[in-house]
Amino acid sequence: MKAFLMYRGRDFDPQQILTRRERELRYRNTDVAALDLRQVLPWNHEALVQDLGLDILIGVMADGDNFLFEASKVAVLSSLTDLDTIRYRQDVFSDCLRHEQTVRDIYRIAMRAIEGERKNYFGYRTYPGSILHRSVEVLRMFVVELKSLRDIADRASGLFPSDGFSRLFGMLREELSDDHFSEIDEHLARMKFKKGVLISAGLRRGNKGDNYVLRRNPQDDRGWLERLMSRKPEAYTFQLHPRDESGAQALSALNDRGVNLVANALAQSVDHILSFFQMLRAELAFYIGCLNLHARLLRLETPVCLPVPAPASARRLSFSGLCDPSLALSRNGKVIGNDAQADDKNLIIVTGANTGGKSTFLRSVGLAALMMQAGMFVAADTFSSEVSIHVFTHYKREEDATMESGKWDEELSRMSALVERIGRDALVLFNESFASTNEREGSEIARQIVSALLDSGVKVVFVTHLFHFAEGFVARKSEGAMFLRAERRADGTRPFKLIEADPLQTSYGEDLYRTVFSVAAA
Repeated sequence: MKAFLMYRGRDFDPQQILTRRERELRYRNTDVAALDLRQVLPWNHEALVQDLGLDILIGVMADGDNFLFEASKVAVLSSLTDLDTIRYRQDVFSDCLRHEQTVRDIYRIAMRAIEGERKNYFGYRTYPGSILHRSVEVLRMFVVELKSLRDIADRASGLFPSDGFSRLFGMLREELSDDHFSEIDEHLARMKFKKGVLISAGLRRGNKGDNYVLRRNPQDDRGWLERLMSRKPEAYTFQLHPRDESGAQALSALNDRGVNLVANALAQSVDHILSFFQMLRAELAFYIGCLNLHARLLRLETPVCLPVPAPASARRLSFSGLCDPSLALSRNGKVIGNDAQADDKNLIIVTGANTGGKSTFLRSVGLAALMMQAGMFVAADTFSSEVSIHVFTHYKREEDATMESGKWDEELSRMSALVERIGRDALVLFNESFASTNEREGSEIARQIVSALLDSGVKVVFVTHLFHFAEGFVARKSEGAMFLRAERRADGTRPFKLIEADPLQTSYGEDLYRTVFSVAAA
């Protein structure tokens, strides 16, 4: 059985890391809620989390649950580039929005099954008899949860139009029929061996036992009176003395040889069903996180929409009301969005006054790209963009606390590492980069780097105060360039909106001067 809610034809975790990790946690007697999915994240995931405020976003998705945090982090940072898979997840999430309670019920069923199996793990020994006993108990518990899932599938038939849920519910109804459950119950009842264990064996040299086979006890359909009055069949019997410990051990070993194959088969069945519940939980965890975030943003009056993805080479970017969701969540209030029509643009340069919303806009573009490519909604009224093969950030940093390098060396070092991994159709977000040196040198370095990236088919969004850098692209009248500027009213106030306008040579430093000295004079 497979869930297939994140991908059309494969698991969210194809290497089954969940099973291995959970076993490790059991041995360490660690809370399963602290599970770390340990999937491969992009090499720059720490920079993305820091620069785009992803920790705030994913924290709201998790709502205090460590497992939800890890699953959401992996999904958001593992950007998709396949349009079909992005739309596949969008359809599944739309079903989750329409039937939130049902989806949360399915998630709780998976959690109960996994927790129940974990409670039955501790304390049992690795003998065939003990393995068999535990497997029977766990399978009984699993059957109860599978019946609950099948009941939901019956009730939800036709209500979930997405391919993901339609396939899941169809699989549950087909593979978990009433006849199938009856057969399972019959086998589990037989595995209790209430009439003892019937084993056949042969003898080899030295009267050693060989070819042990577990046999089904013959079913006696006669009435109780007939069985009582009938003559017992002839049989050879042997009884152990109550104090014969060696004989008891030999009999136990004989019993284990007989049930060994059955015990292994049942243990494999337990692992198979457990793997299904684990994957169901992992894949639903992402959608539960999306539901948590969606509800929180709506309470903060932040717009949300399902974006329209385009192929990587399409060079499409248009949006209305695009917000920074991390800012809204950290401020716990409504934030201002931006509109832009940047189709066919491969360079966006943002200039303007300090604290005018430039960095916020840059984060909103980066977060929207990652959220769209995770198959999520974005914080905007409308949003459409091409997918990016990779998303990179190059933000200014504070000076190295160890004093091993200055800010300029550190900037160039990070840029060098980025260039080694960048490729065509990537998206690079620069925020005040190369400003730790003088204006002329910083502008020239920035111009050369950006020009090389554009020539390599990379899309660039650059927030800067380097006027000579920005003005140089204006003078070249690049058709693929767009210039946005943070608004500043005549009285010095900021509406935190960006307008399409060429850069100005002033950075409005007089605003800071007036603010400081007006406070001092007061």
